[in-house]
Amino acid sequence: MTTSLLPHSFDVLLVEDDPGDVLMTREAFADERIGGNLHVVNDGDEALAFLRHEEPFADMPNADLVLLDLNLPRRSGIEVLAEIKADERLRRIPVVMLTTSDAAEDIERSYQLHANAYVTKAVDFDRFVDDVRSIDDFFVTVVRLPQR
Repeated sequence: MTTSLLPHSFDVLLVEDDPGDVLMTREAFADERIGGNLHVVNDGDEALAFLRHEEPFADMPNADLVLLDLNLPRRSGIEVLAEIKADERLRRIPVVMLTTSDAAEDIERSYQLHANAYVTKAVDFDRFVDDVRSIDDFFVTVVRLPQR
């Protein structure tokens, strides 16, 4: 018998503007091996509003993990990461940069801003799903996160 160590459901915020990547991530989360509730916003401003419980996201749960794309409309992923890590109320939330960029400067900048991980999106659907499962498994099962 397996007992979850999580005292609550695990909420993941995906910040992604590409409908295809959103669909693949939703499909990955539909798999019973992935725990957690997936919430999706499409730009950097919406991401910060969600995390800060601003309208229209006032009733949304606290995010336990953020999957953040680099190239977003309105506010880039780097700008969102910098704001999350500068905000005392948000900085404890793990942020995984999930992006197509494998540029050394993007990786370096993300870690300078305290990203918890940097994952380059696989173009192959099965590999992408495996990567999302691995991220989920690591942050839901392996590591201990602070209580909300």
